[in-house]
Amino acid sequence: MSDRSAAVSRETAETEIDLTLVVDGDGDSEVDTGVGFFDHMLASFAKHGLFDLTVHCDGDLAVDDHHTVEDVAIVLGEAFAEALGDKRGIVRYADRQVPLDEAVAGVVVDVSGRPYFEFDGEFSQQSVGEFTSHMAEHFAMSLAMNAGLTLHCEVDGDNAHHEVEALFKALARALDDATRVDERRSDTPSTKGEL
Repeated sequence: MSDRSAAVSRETAETEIDLTLVVDGDGDSEVDTGVGFFDHMLASFAKHGLFDLTVHCDGDLAVDDHHTVEDVAIVLGEAFAEALGDKRGIVRYADRQVPLDEAVAGVVVDVSGRPYFEFDGEFSQQSVGEFTSHMAEHFAMSLAMNAGLTLHCEVDGDNAHHEVEALFKALARALDDATRVDERRSDTPSTKGEL
């Protein structure tokens, strides 16, 4: 298997981000975005997806967490797209549900190259620490748009911390499943011949 990794940097008037991703990793992470709960979610994403991930983001947190969360998702999506290349041999599809106490999140993904996003559910509280709960949905959407994923997500529960964390874990597990290399396949998993 080739080295499926990427390093992406992005600088705007709102954020400055350096990110590295190893798809076939050990779940190791080093994350510093300035938003504690978001750091926890990215570390959980890496751990449960077995991705090696470093993220350093200097964002305009004096405004709010929106640009930091959105731009990290953009850069992470670009890193997945770069690391997966022509997607030769990948499983492509995956469906995962992850519970966390009373909450459950479901993710269905197609690493299709065609960005599409659907979300069903609401978060029970407006924020978790300094993280605005609805930014979890926006993170998933921005990731899908920039990684070229067809992504359907849903959450249900009573506690926003649990709902958001279950979503990040389900997203990680689904992406791990979908990006795995199927040893039986030597080509790209599409009748078109490319994704």
